[in-house]
Amino acid sequence: RRTLPAGDGWASATTGTTGGAAADAAHVYTVTTWDGLKAAFAAGGTAPKIIKVRGTLDADGDTCADFSAAGYDFDQYLAAYDPAVWGYDENLEGEKATPGTQEYLRDRSAAAQAEAIKADVPANTTLIGVGKGAGIVGGSLQINGVDNVIVRGLTLESPLDCFPQWDPTDGDTGNWNSEYDSAVVHNATHVWLDHNTFTDGEHPDATLPSYYGRIFQQHDGELDVVKGADYVTASWNAFEDHDKTLMIGNSDSAGATDEGRLRVTLHHNLFRNLVERAPRVRFGQVDAYNNAYVATTEYAYSFGIGYKSQLVAEKNSFTLPKGVSAASVLYRWNDSPVTTAGNVVNGAATDLVAAYNAAHADTPLTSGAGWTPTLRTHVDPARTVAEVVGRGAGADRLR
Repeated sequence: RRTLPAGDGWASATTGTTGGAAADAAHVYTVTTWDGLKAAFAAGGTAPKIIKVRGTLDADGDTCADFSAAGYDFDQYLAAYDPAVWGYDENLEGEKATPGTQEYLRDRSAAAQAEAIKADVPANTTLIGVGKGAGIVGGSLQINGVDNVIVRGLTLESPLDCFPQWDPTDGDTGNWNSEYDSAVVHNATHVWLDHNTFTDGEHPDATLPSYYGRIFQQHDGELDVVKGADYVTASWNAFEDHDKTLMIGNSDSAGATDEGRLRVTLHHNLFRNLVERAPRVRFGQVDAYNNAYVATTEYAYSFGIGYKSQLVAEKNSFTLPKGVSAASVLYRWNDSPVTTAGNVVNGAATDLVAAYNAAHADTPLTSGAGWTPTLRTHVDPARTVAEVVGRGAGADRLR
């Protein structure tokens, strides 16, 4: 029944975040299966509820064949849309709308998987792992259009998209695009995600095949905060072994829903063995402090500075391997001002904007996000963050 403490990030603003703390005995559930979790979500309407997850819930069935539409055949799909046959000038939207084509059947198959693995989290809910190994494999938590949700103590293994779409027009040589995040905060408010572990688990990108010379990407994000979402705090989570990890704001054209929203606090999270988007930000006033970043040679960047973003990134710790420069921590998608202060890279105090600008004189970034965060509780010195976060972040560290 723990609630988000006062002053603990954006999710503590206005009405605060209490989840299901006020639940009566009739609205406290323990679930051990994915279907049981969906049933608990659906029970009791928006009355406060606490749902305890015991063990690992399997959301995605035994094989991809469980979701395949009659007539869908991946080998036929590859033959039909091989760039040597189809080329790179036309996407597959017309094929998707034409019954009987392999793209049409792929889309029907994808819809069946989506129906199975997505679960809608209701308002006024606390979802919490209990006991050792509590988590979800292959599920996608949809926190959509609701208020007052807490998710704590779960290991969330990324959904594996069985039916990625080939887009020959994505880039010069096409790309495979997948769906499904482990958790999506979509037009929802007052959401606290705490002490969870987000991971690709048994299916890291290194295990995925390639077709048409491009990786058959079966993962999307680990966590997305999009489409008018607001007042979100993510604390003491571990984000591990993933490519496109955390996106805040999904489109430059979403100003009508996103301007003045997407207020998110990230603190004391561990971002380990990631490639990019930790986070990528559009529009939002995002406060990222006291996070620990541990990179491999696959590292691209951590903070993506996107359209009208207002990112404050302070007192974070970065451990970068040999050959990866501090200039890589920031990536400029748009010239939005950013505040970086008190960060350390490999133990040394580093001005991240200055490091970026020294390496990118033609496309510099501007310092000063234009606002000052006030919703913080305890702030650790940056030099201690790697140890503090390494010791305390993740689902198995919830006490």
